[in-house]
Amino acid sequence: MGGERVNMEKRLTIAIDGYSSCGKSTFAKAVAKELNYIFIDSGAMYRTVTLFCMREKFIGNAGLDIHGILKELNNINIDFIFNPDINEYETFLNSENVENEIRSMEVTAHVSRISQIPEVRTRMVELQRQIGIYKGIVMDGRDIGTVVFPDADIKIFMTASVDIRARRRHDELKGRGIIIDFEEIKRTIIARDIADENRDISPLRRADDAIILDNSRMTVGEQMVWIKQIIEKKRNDS
Repeated sequence: MGGERVNMEKRLTIAIDGYSSCGKSTFAKAVAKELNYIFIDSGAMYRTVTLFCMREKFIGNAGLDIHGILKELNNINIDFIFNPDINEYETFLNSENVENEIRSMEVTAHVSRISQIPEVRTRMVELQRQIGIYKGIVMDGRDIGTVVFPDADIKIFMTASVDIRARRRHDELKGRGIIIDFEEIKRTIIARDIADENRDISPLRRADDAIILDNSRMTVGEQMVWIKQIIEKKRNDS
């Protein structure tokens, strides 16, 4: 599917949900590149809000300044702009490139608290829908097909066995020089699954019309062959 052909065809909204350590982001990025679509990194958006709150001193030793956060929420605008030098989309906060800053350990330490604020999630969904208004997007997360884009053209729900996910995570960390017990990773993944499925706001669940992708024994290449068939069928049926 070359870029020229894609531009002539109906542009789609593709929502990818699923469990942690399933390779959702890797898969979503690959699909977006293949189709010349925008990849929306939902996690990066919450990191960006966290960075904004840190800069505005809304996060401190005393806790969160919820009043200050809510007062400034509508002044937070997030965009994903393609950088041809690295062949990737980068995250922008109010027209400033913050891609590197939002990956810091300090942002990581605070993002969970920020993402649990209901008004923040509402604002992020609003921004996500603005970005996706013209379609031609791929977005991954845990509530994309159920909350953010319930009318998405294609919904994928990714899963894999806990052992496979733990092994992938273990290998990833080992490759980065981080040694951690396999069983500890497995316990963490199981706990994350339970938390994701039972959280009060936008719990993880498969949309009724989502197609299940169990990639326990699939390479990224095999997953791409699979999704291309799904996309072709969708376009032929439209």
